[in-house]
Amino acid sequence: MEIYHISAECYPIAKVGGLADVVGALPKYQKKAGHLVRVVLPSYQTKFRSQNDFECVHSGTVQLGNFNFPFSVFKETTDKLGYELYLIEIKELFDRPDIYGYQDDIERFLSFQIVTLNWIISRETIPDIINCHDHHTGLIPFMIKYCYQYSKIEKVRTVITIHNGLYQGQFGFDKLFYIPEFDLKHVGFLDWDYAINSLAVAVKCAHAVTTVSPSYLDEINVFANGLESLFNSVRDKSKGILNGIDIEVWDPSKDAMIAQTFSIKDFEKGKQKNKEKLCEIFELDATKPLFSFIGRLFEEKGGDLLPEASALALAENFKAINILILGSGNARIEEQLTELKKDYKGNYNVFIGYNEELSHLIYAGSDFMLMPSRVEPCGLNQMYSLRYGTVPIVRRTGGLKDTITDFGDNGNGICHDQASVGDIVYSINRAVELYDNKESFNKIRTLGMGTDHSWESVCQEYIEIYNLIIRKNEI
Repeated sequence: MEIYHISAECYPIAKVGGLADVVGALPKYQKKAGHLVRVVLPSYQTKFRSQNDFECVHSGTVQLGNFNFPFSVFKETTDKLGYELYLIEIKELFDRPDIYGYQDDIERFLSFQIVTLNWIISRETIPDIINCHDHHTGLIPFMIKYCYQYSKIEKVRTVITIHNGLYQGQFGFDKLFYIPEFDLKHVGFLDWDYAINSLAVAVKCAHAVTTVSPSYLDEINVFANGLESLFNSVRDKSKGILNGIDIEVWDPSKDAMIAQTFSIKDFEKGKQKNKEKLCEIFELDATKPLFSFIGRLFEEKGGDLLPEASALALAENFKAINILILGSGNARIEEQLTELKKDYKGNYNVFIGYNEELSHLIYAGSDFMLMPSRVEPCGLNQMYSLRYGTVPIVRRTGGLKDTITDFGDNGNGICHDQASVGDIVYSINRAVELYDNKESFNKIRTLGMGTDHSWESVCQEYIEIYNLIIRKNEI
């Protein structure tokens, strides 16, 4: 089977969140399963782009309204990531360092989708499946079906994988002329609430819809930023598939980014060495339980709750715990978290920003991982934490509910129901009691490290969906 994954992010090329980790891993395991897999994303000004070898395999000009932009398609020459990687370079639109956050993001990602399809129709072979990821690629299923210039591939089966349904890529009908020509009788597929909604378009037009956990599929039928009725109407072509993690990248027994490697057999000593290194860097006490948070500092992730929750937990457990935050996002939250350093020096620290190597060390050296998310379609941090013997403290939502069970129910973590300061502090206090009971604490850590969240079985679920929609096309 010939499979294309089209995405705005892919680790290690360009990463903002979990989308990149999934797109970086799933194709690799599909390739191992015997399929021909290609990943396509924009060419940003990243370290990966400058430090690896690429060859130009296609070039041309893309028209966007009244403007023409030169583009080139570059292939990574070694297939070092385990699949064929293609980067779309579009002059004036993607020759920039950041992935998102520009005023012309609509134009940037629409041009990316058009160029991708223009390149695909120029090739000799036609893919069996095009798997689109999130709204940045959401117009592809529509354009394949209805835009005249893509009639060559109009029978190609498409899948939209939703990593976060809150972001939908809406724009006004004043930009309709950006989309390649199609019969206007199909314009209704573009419309949602009097605007062009890229995610809604994909959900309407793709042959299958997947979400990144079963619970998240249930949740977006109730809360999806205005798309609830649409998700309900396509439930028969939808499936929630829990993400896996790349156990080759996230392997504490081989991880070159941590201070001391360890396995399930010797994790106590190994984790303590990593904890000591972490505490040395951030001036914390390695004899105390270490609670960490890794992620974006936005309300969606419960980031706004962290300043008050950290202060209260530290006050209630004066000099008995450590808290370490790694993240960036809302400037006000960043400021509040930074301010706490003055009052709790020696028990608290924060790193504003993101550092991949540091994140690995935090997973390896922490005792508990805080995930008080209001919305968590799947979540990967809790899976990384389990893999590294760190106990997740999670709110029961989305993929967190699917992967973590409270230790009171013989589970692998600590769970709470509300995204609130009170629930976070109560859970931290429960964790302190657990930490003091070494036998129970180690039993839970062993259970977590033994959990299988690898991509092999997950990969097969995607293949089954691909085969199903291909068979429907043949009937």
